[in-house]
Amino acid sequence: MPVTGRKPKPQGQAVTRHKQVHDWTEVVEVPFHGGRSLPVRQPDGKPWPPQTKRWWKTISSMPHCVLWADADWMFAEHTARLVARFDIGDTRLAKEIRDRERVLGTTVDYRRDLRIRYVPEVAEVSADVVSLDDYRNL
Repeated sequence: MPVTGRKPKPQGQAVTRHKQVHDWTEVVEVPFHGGRSLPVRQPDGKPWPPQTKRWWKTISSMPHCVLWADADWMFAEHTARLVARFDIGDTRLAKEIRDRERVLGTTVDYRRDLRIRYVPEVAEVSADVVSLDDYRNL
């Protein structure tokens, strides 16, 4: 569910100085493996268009899919049905697909609206690495 209200302003430009009600959700920026696969065929028995399969592969591997529950996966599958119809020429569905992709957080702008932030994966520090802090006051 999208967070209501305006988009956050850059640091230091905020009009209010109190703590925000909705904080950011930080997700490690690694592709998600373990999502649901697209059903073999569409509900009407037709095969999926190749563009829709590519769309699903992209959507189901977004890093923030790790946060999704069963209802979110069902919403994405229903969106895939609309994308399939769009891919075969039903362009009237473009607005509905765009609205649904906003809810799924498919672009940087849409994720900002949902207050989802990708953070880099932290590399493990080897025990063989010497800390420079040990030599600062020599």
